[in-house]
Amino acid sequence: MAEIRSIGVVGLGAMGGGIAQLAIEAGYETIGREVTPELGQAAAERIGHFLTRKVEKGQLDQEARDASVARLSVTTEPEAFGDCDLVIEAIVEDLDAKRSLFADLDRICRPDAILATNTSALLVTEIAAATARPERVVGMHFFNPAPLMPLIEVVQAEHTSDATVAAAAEVGARLGKQVVRCRDTPGFVVNRVLIPLLNDCIRVLDEAGVTPEDLDMAMTKGAGWPMGPCALADLIGIDLQVRASQALFARLHEPRMAPPERLVAMRDAGLLGRKSGRGFFVYE
Repeated sequence: MAEIRSIGVVGLGAMGGGIAQLAIEAGYETIGREVTPELGQAAAERIGHFLTRKVEKGQLDQEARDASVARLSVTTEPEAFGDCDLVIEAIVEDLDAKRSLFADLDRICRPDAILATNTSALLVTEIAAATARPERVVGMHFFNPAPLMPLIEVVQAEHTSDATVAAAAEVGARLGKQVVRCRDTPGFVVNRVLIPLLNDCIRVLDEAGVTPEDLDMAMTKGAGWPMGPCALADLIGIDLQVRASQALFARLHEPRMAPPERLVAMRDAGLLGRKSGRGFFVYE
């Protein structure tokens, strides 16, 4: 399989922006797409700011920072991905939206291009079915925040070729990540374990009558967790936790997978965690 030299990223929110930052730092020519020029420009400025912070901390020199920024271009046009070797999707966690996007990418991208989804809970096989190249569709599940979290799950769907998996894993390694390869199962590895565990923790809040602070202290001091479950849910995003729970429950029908009522109510109230400034805790 040809070497990956250029990467497209669809969606430059918190996750997609982080993936784009990793790509330009690793030396890939990168195209990021957002739905409006304003959102694209804001994402580019945010990425530039993060790289400037790395210069200030002595983690990156100014020349490397400027070279990385120069490798990023932003667009609103899907056709800009026509010559990319790899396109990574990082849009909303909705099967219909992802399938529609992959059908468009299948039409736009070169036949030999790899199409990757950053889905955290949906089946890659169902997304790949929207294309005429399922053997070249793969899961590349990054963790938030992508520039800091060291893991990536590379997911082999029903028809994904071994060569496609190998190419995606090679990109993951070049991005500085530890790579875990897995089959296309609900939640893959991490979320299959983490989502029901976090749901259990949230249910304990009401059942045991403890505060979020006490629950987090119990799990960090008593179970050795590096971060408490409430703080982790705030970091992930309450809305993402609810969506991932719903997707897993729809597949597995296990009660532990269903989102707790408390999380759904928080989502509906706009208490999404760090991204909204308030979840279980308040953020400046």
